[in-house]
Amino acid sequence: MPYKKFFLFIAYFVALAPNLSPASSFDATFLETLAKKYLEGKVSPPKGGKVSISVAKLDPRIVINPCHQALTANIPEKYNGRNVNVEISCSTPTPWRIYIPAKIEQTFAVLVASSTIEKGMMLTDENVAIEYLPTNKVRGKKLAEKDSVLGSKATKRIGKGRAIASKHVCLVCKGDAVTIIAKSDNFMIKTRGTAISSGNLNQQIRVKNTRSGKIIRPKVSAINQVTINL
Repeated sequence: MPYKKFFLFIAYFVALAPNLSPASSFDATFLETLAKKYLEGKVSPPKGGKVSISVAKLDPRIVINPCHQALTANIPEKYNGRNVNVEISCSTPTPWRIYIPAKIEQTFAVLVASSTIEKGMMLTDENVAIEYLPTNKVRGKKLAEKDSVLGSKATKRIGKGRAIASKHVCLVCKGDAVTIIAKSDNFMIKTRGTAISSGNLNQQIRVKNTRSGKIIRPKVSAINQVTINL
């Protein structure tokens, strides 16, 4: 090649070089992290709950080619809400894509026994706690606030780690001595009584007035306290 033509060829190549970006190489950990970050920004937590996302490990035998452009992540428009394949793709003249399985799990705040609670034991900060459990492990209506049960007593044995439902506790239990508050807009009186049935906050129970012997149906208003509005 004549010297002049060779010089022009080199000059042409140098002029193009700034427009060519070097290919970026990626490993499995980078792709797995990209998939998880994408899902975290895509999936909103349920009301009163959290979202837990776990991404599967890629097969180490998979060859991940370099890419001249930024990688993109995507998921199908329709998926079952729990299991999804995240598509990681490279859109260069030689495109490639990899699918990474992921699990999306919704969890909800649930009151659980942090230690075994025997029947009749009082619920305290030491034996109850809030944990976030997946939907499939929460059956029926469970309690989600500690303050609503502190001071109440267990109506049955509650094993360590078990979710606590309102039926498992009573703020006023059958046989308890209670304070009866009878009130109106103008006055309030207090007397003593004995609970004939059990209940929790704002539930109506049967109470025997110690002084009159009458059976009344007030509402539970606090630990060992019931209120009747006149």
